[in-house]
Amino acid sequence: MKLIGIDDISVRFDHKIILDHVSLSVDKGDFMAITGPNGGGKTTLLRIMLRLLKPTSGKVTYFHDGVETKRLRIGYLPQKSNIDTRFPITVGEAIKSGQIKGLLAKRSKQDEEDFTRVVEMCGVKDYLNRNVGVLSGGQLQRTLLARAIVSNPEIIILDEPLSYVDKTFERQIYSMMEDLAKEHTIVLVSHEMSVISGMANRHIIVDRGIHECHSHHHSFTECNES
Repeated sequence: MKLIGIDDISVRFDHKIILDHVSLSVDKGDFMAITGPNGGGKTTLLRIMLRLLKPTSGKVTYFHDGVETKRLRIGYLPQKSNIDTRFPITVGEAIKSGQIKGLLAKRSKQDEEDFTRVVEMCGVKDYLNRNVGVLSGGQLQRTLLARAIVSNPEIIILDEPLSYVDKTFERQIYSMMEDLAKEHTIVLVSHEMSVISGMANRHIIVDRGIHECHSHHHSFTECNES
């Protein structure tokens, strides 16, 4: 069952081609691992999926239960460099901001249970009242991951989730990904593919175009260009 359809997308900035006639679908239950060279268009592809960036040509379509829809519940973990840590907000508030359904909507019991669960899962309980501006890189990454998954989204999109984290939390992220993949569709960009490639069912290499590779024994083989 298709969730996101990307049809013949091209992106150009100042006459430079970033993505060139790319088509791709994200299906329910996918764990899609995306890799490729720096500047190859990985983050641009994610931004297109999220509709944060309008393509030069082509279109992006969202689906719910096989029917075209305007909106999908997507949890997004951006690269740390996209976050303004001067914004005066605590860790707890930042995570809860991932649950806001409307300015006047009251928090439900389910919201509180989801919040407690991801706070435990991401190990941020000890600094919920701390301002995001004073966090270490790893603590901020944990906070942003919690915010991305707290609303129980249909798709979780993660851009380099292993940046800035120590080895202990890196191992935790791997086991969290395995748990999340049982119930969620995951799209993940990473340079660090060794463990991820064993979990993912689809491997995409982005370098202006897209190559889909089928992995055997944790190595990329059988690439199909699209």
